[in-house]
Amino acid sequence: MCAEMMVILPEFVGDAERRGTNSQATSVWGDPSKVVLRCGVEVPGPTTDPCVSVNDVDWIAREGDDGVWTLTTYGRTPATEVVLDPQVIPSSTVLASLSQAASRIPAEGACLSVDKNVNL
Repeated sequence: MCAEMMVILPEFVGDAERRGTNSQATSVWGDPSKVVLRCGVEVPGPTTDPCVSVNDVDWIAREGDDGVWTLTTYGRTPATEVVLDPQVIPSSTVLASLSQAASRIPAEGACLSVDKNVNL
């Protein structure tokens, strides 16, 4: 499933150009990295973390102590993880750019509650 998603990832996310990596299921945009995407990460279970929905793809949002956000698809197996610093690149740009590719992995479930007030 990851392969189907990886081949349609965009060349640009915002102004950050996609660059090569040495991992089949990983993509990076920007140099230095502004966005890192990994497919095949652990599928998240039920959580109280906020969930945002972009173009019919649900993402669990977790803010790290350093202000960097990790967003993981919810209800899709395998899961996809995106790591970004919203001070460097807008999260809305990132998720809008990557949700189409993430939607190639079929949804098996959805968040029960989508938080429209998450400030990434």
